[in-house]
Amino acid sequence: MQQQNEQARNGTYHWENAYKRSWDALEEDESGSLAGAVASIARDKLQRRRTALSQGSVPVHRGLIRHQYLVIDMSEAMAQPADHLPPTRVECVLGAAAAYVAQFLAVNALSSVGLVATRDGGAERLLELSGGGGGGGEHGAVLGARANREPRGEASLQNALAAARASLLHVAAHGSREVLVLLAALATCDPGDIAATVAALKADNIRVSIVGLAAEMRICKHICKETGGVYSVAMNEAHLKDILAAHVKPPPVEAGKSTGLALIEMGFPSSASFDVPTICATHGKQTQLGYTCPRCKTTVCHLPTDCPICSLTLVSSVLLARSYHHLFPCPPYVEVPASKSLGAEACRACQTPFPALPDSIDTDSGSDNLSKSAGAPKRVSTINTGRYECTECLEHFCLECDLFAHEVLHNCAGCLSKLS
Repeated sequence: MQQQNEQARNGTYHWENAYKRSWDALEEDESGSLAGAVASIARDKLQRRRTALSQGSVPVHRGLIRHQYLVIDMSEAMAQPADHLPPTRVECVLGAAAAYVAQFLAVNALSSVGLVATRDGGAERLLELSGGGGGGGEHGAVLGARANREPRGEASLQNALAAARASLLHVAAHGSREVLVLLAALATCDPGDIAATVAALKADNIRVSIVGLAAEMRICKHICKETGGVYSVAMNEAHLKDILAAHVKPPPVEAGKSTGLALIEMGFPSSASFDVPTICATHGKQTQLGYTCPRCKTTVCHLPTDCPICSLTLVSSVLLARSYHHLFPCPPYVEVPASKSLGAEACRACQTPFPALPDSIDTDSGSDNLSKSAGAPKRVSTINTGRYECTECLEHFCLECDLFAHEVLHNCAGCLSKLS
């Protein structure tokens, strides 16, 4: 009956409205090419990235070792239909969570992520804190398990936060302690006073951020304000992915909490193969490939991790180098105007030729009275040169290389080529 009423109201079923013809938004130019539309989408993405970079352009102290628990609401609220999160709320959220964990572990090579689900008025720890040694495959397998994708019962925000806090209390003090909650329910079934749990989280320096999937709740805003987190409400699927992407970058360390930081003792074990299966001290499983702790000779199966015997932080030089881009970010690129001497004819990185500019260009950018005739010159401010200049080495790059340098490589090809 509910489906019939929905069809009568909208004309189609809910699952028929879940997908949109996104390709209809692309428009061909006069020559029948889609290159202009694709370039426009890429420029919009670049502009959003530049806006984010401008907000964090001031050098700040960031923690490279992060311990985060991702709490996912698996109550009955996740099973309810939501037009803004197609095809279903469960599939959309779990898919976005798996992509977020993979990106988080790729960007934060020295960090670890754990998974907690709240349903039936309690909290279930799906996965303990684990690093990205397996490329996030262990987390994806847990999120993809059928038993973990069944919403039921009520959500309990207090039990979920208490479960994450109990595990984060045992991590080293030099790493940040974070909790990220994906909450779809509009009510929480708690066994006690949640204010006491919030006070304990604040005293233990645990930062709680919440992403609402339905509507804004005052208790969520209060928890984030007290613990120094961020509270957001997802409007649609794209907005949800943007919110999660904002949590990938390490948050700034507060000035009052950075005074007690000191040197951190780390071990750099070498990979080794064993003739007979050996028990991994972290997971208790048999393995023939692993790493040996340089202090107590304990075998672990992946890096980074803390030795379960002597508590020594075990990392590799490759993971440490991958984390440096947070401290030494790639210099920003600026778009080259047509009025400037362009110089190079091809991208410095990929050697792709730059697009040719129109022959008739009005160099007077301050003129406002422009002719609408076909033969009128084009104004400089309206022309896209397709060139982006590094502020350090002054080399020119194309749009694709600009995005690749800042989102994947985290280094400027022109600056690296000029190193002595």
